Parts: sequence; C-alpha cells; structure tokens
Amino acid sequence: MANGTGVPRLIACVPNFSEGRDQAVIEAIAASIEAVDGVQLLDVDPGAATNRTVMTFVGPPALVIEAAVGAGRKAAELIDMEAHSGEHPRFGAMDVCPLVPVSGVTLDEAADYAQELGRRLGDDVGLTVYLYEAAASTPDRRNLAEVRSGEYEGLAAKMADPAWAPDFGPVEFNPRSGGTAVGARGFLVAYNINLNTTSTRRANAIAFDVRERGRIKRIGDPLTGEIERDEDGEPVWIPGTLPGVKAIGWFIEEYGVAQISMNLTDIEVTPVHVAFDEVVARADARGVRVTGSELVGLIPLQAMLDAGRHYLRKQRRSTGVSDTELIMIAVRSLGLEELGAFDPNEKIIEYAIAARSDRSVLLVDRTVRSFVEETASESVAPGGGSASAAAGALGAALGTMVANLSAHKRGWDDRWEEFSGWAERGKACHDELLGLIDADTDAFHEIMSAHRLPAATDEERAVREQAIQEATRTAIEVPLRVMEVSLAAMDVVEAMAEIGNPASVSDAGVGAVCARAAVLGAHLNVRINAGDLADDEAREVALARADELRRAAIEREAEILDLVSERL
Repeated sequence: MANGTGVPRLIACVPNFSEGRDQAVIEAIAASIEAVDGVQLLDVDPGAATNRTVMTFVGPPALVIEAAVGAGRKAAELIDMEAHSGEHPRFGAMDVCPLVPVSGVTLDEAADYAQELGRRLGDDVGLTVYLYEAAASTPDRRNLAEVRSGEYEGLAAKMADPAWAPDFGPVEFNPRSGGTAVGARGFLVAYNINLNTTSTRRANAIAFDVRERGRIKRIGDPLTGEIERDEDGEPVWIPGTLPGVKAIGWFIEEYGVAQISMNLTDIEVTPVHVAFDEVVARADARGVRVTGSELVGLIPLQAMLDAGRHYLRKQRRSTGVSDTELIMIAVRSLGLEELGAFDPNEKIIEYAIAARSDRSVLLVDRTVRSFVEETASESVAPGGGSASAAAGALGAALGTMVANLSAHKRGWDDRWEEFSGWAERGKACHDELLGLIDADTDAFHEIMSAHRLPAATDEERAVREQAIQEATRTAIEVPLRVMEVSLAAMDVVEAMAEIGNPASVSDAGVGAVCARAAVLGAHLNVRINAGDLADDEAREVALARADELRRAAIEREAEILDLVSERL
C-alpha cells in the first residue's frame, strides 16, 4: 500500500536467530516467513562459527509484523538455547528483531510498529521481549549491548532485577527461548573485515582502536596496568576513531582467519569504505594486513555507489560511470569476494527487491530491439513520450561518455576532476530519463484506467472526472520533466563540445541532436495532454513552460553544433 505521494510503504525486518548450523531449522524458519503472501524474503545468511543466521525480509508493515511473529514462533519451537554456543553475543532463540524503514515509513512509525511486534511476540508467542533503539521504553534500553549484557547465561539474574523487567511477555526466565530484543533503527550494516592473522587478541586490539566506545584506559601498561577511574569511580574510556561503529575481534574457524566484526549503525556518519580504510590503517600499524571483507545480510545501493566513487577518486579516475562499474570497483576494493561470491542481486537491498519483483513489464529493462519492436506494434504505448525520454537518455549518455573519455585522456591528468564532475552531472540526467521512459507509459495507462471507471451515477461521474484530471496532470508533468532534464543534459554536451576530447567532438554533436529531439518530442506530448486539462490556469502555465523549454533547446542545439563544427 502506498502513501499519499505514491511511494510504497515498506519496512524491512532483520531478525537474527541463534542457529547457524542446522539447515533444517533454518529452512523451517525461512519457510514461515515466506508463507506470508506479500512479504519478500531477500536474504538468509547463516554462520557456522557464530551459530547464528541473519534473515532479511521486506513488505508492508502489517504483513512484515505477521511474518516476524510466525518466525519468532518457529524459532521458539525449534531452537533450544540451553544447548546453544557460538562466537556472537546472544541471549535468545530469536535474538534480535529490528524493523528498518525502507520507503514511505518514518523511523518514528517504525518504532510504533516495533512496539506492536513486541507485544505480539510476548502475548501470542510467549517470548520475553525487550524494546531497544528507537522503540526503547526507557533511555537506558536504547543500546542493544546494554539490553543483551550478560547474554543468555546472565539473563535469569538480570530478569530478577525489577529495573530489567521485560517490556512484553513472561517475566519468568524461559531457559529454552531466552530473551528477544525488538527495535526500530536505520539501516545497520553488519560488516566483517578479514585479517591475515589467527590471533583474536590482535583482532580485538584493532577493534578497540576503531570502535566508537574504544577501550578502557589503564595507568602504565595498556594491557595489565591498573584501570584509571573518574571521580565517580567509573572506568575512563579512550574513544575509538569511528563514530557509530561497534566492533569486536574473533577467530572464524571455518575460514581459518581472525576478523573485525563490525556493526555500522549509521553509514552516513561512517560509511563502509571509511570503516574499511581505517581498519587497514590501524591493522598496518600493528603489523597485521587486511585481506578482504564480507557483508552479513544486505547493504543499501547508495553505500556501494559511494564506496565505488571513493576508490575511483583515489585512482584519480572519473566517477561518472555506470552503477554496475561503481559496484564492481567497490567489491574489488573492499575484497568482498574473498570468502565467497558477491551477487549484487542478493546483497544490495534495492536490487534484491527488484529481483523478486516482476520487472518483465518495464520498458527500460528490455533490449533495444524489444523496445523498438514494442513501440512499432499495434499497442498504443509506449509512444512518443517514452521515445522522447529514451532519446534524451541517449543524448545525456553521449555527453557523459565524452566527459569520461576526457577524464582518462593521456596528458590531461590534471583535469580529471573537472571532467569527472561533468560526467556525474550527465549520469544523473540519463539515469532520471531512463526512469521517465516507463513513467510516461504509466501515465498514459493511468488515463486509460480513469476513463474506464464507472459513470452510471452523478457520484461515479464525479469520481471518474477527478481521476481523469489527476491522471492528466501526471501525463503533463512527466513530459515536462523530460524536457527539463534533456535541456539540463545539454549543459554537459555543450561543455564537452567546447573542452572535451577533440576525438569525440562529433559524439557531443550527436548528443545535442538527441537532447533537442527529446525536448521537441516531449513538447508535443505536453500540448496534446494539456488539451484535456480542465484547469485553464494550470494548462496555460504548463504550455508556457513547455514553449520556453522548446525555444531554449533549439537555441542550445544550434550553439553546440557551431562549436562542434569549429572543432571538426
């Protein structure tokens, strides 16, 4: 279900279960999630050494809650914490169960959903539930480490303390299922960095160097010296270098290496590539080498794109390349395939959602031949609007190509950053125009759907007319945006015609022709759709804006072609 802006209301749930070795148990829990229609199970990531499995699923809030309750019930049925051991901190069968906003949902709303989920797990399943992070009932329960302190072995004593009475569920210790932490948070990236050592002690030393909390300060010898305390008798801590990062060191027997196991709780503050580079530096200072890394669960697309750009900048190369290339650079630079294959369709959340959706109907995902043949068929869409957007995307792509070639031209090394900036601007244009290919066809179908609404009564006719007018507005706004973005792409094309690699100046000229065709084609769509708009003022505003963009595109094309002719 979407909100008022048309954005689907989606949340992700990332439960961690205290079982990573028994495949039958893992599959049974996963099956309970997949049994809820409308929920997509995106990732199942078991670890034998940690004896822990992280699952990620996404869907509308009510359905995600239903799936999480079912998964908690199945975990309580199949996992016996009295027999559990593993490297990772834990205190329950369904150990943690955070909700994460994906789209159309705020963090505050996710916290409300987490409280509802906690109540259901307590009342319906009989789990002992503590709320944490944004859903926490008290400030001292926000931090998961505090909620889970003492782990499973200390949970009975902890529950006996009135200050640590659970938020939901039984107040008596259940030795089979233990406790469950339910919360709401931003996207957390679980990230492990591999070392060329088997020493847990050295891995921990590096973890303490970088994690936000740092290490306890000692007087004299940093390992054996007396703990320094403040005036209240509390230990003094030396902060680490990475804010928003939790980390410990451990040895993973199945791989035969020690790792820095990290939770990046705010990747806008400390992105993945920053954490990786800092661990590389701190490890090197201790005579240890980083050999690679691994993601546990999923990562947002933007985090991978940012990492790719970061490493391209370090190489003094253009960052205005495709998302596919940026992801490839990130994977190789971070060593994400050292311990296993990295499949973007499985590990990047936006791609994982798309891979499980029916994208066969999207025009932008078709081959060029298929798109052309569909346009030529008897179907009325795609039509001129989608073709205009495609032409604009090609124009922007040509400008971007010249910028990338110029950034890499021998002898122009001191100008790579200038051309990289132009390439990024061009990429932003062709990315948006690619999206507008389907948006234009979708707008046409919305108009057709509105015209098919019943009109037998006055009330039905009023509803139908309102739907037609709303769809008509969209059908005007989309080609207007095609015009705006295609004209913006001409900035890149003109710059490349003037200062870009002279061997590619003709490509810049073709880019200008494509962009002009996109603007003029979309202008025709605005005109034909504006005729059906009942709001006279809105119609005149749209037509005036379209005329302005059309004139500007014609003038810009002539200027760019003059520049091209001078350099041919």
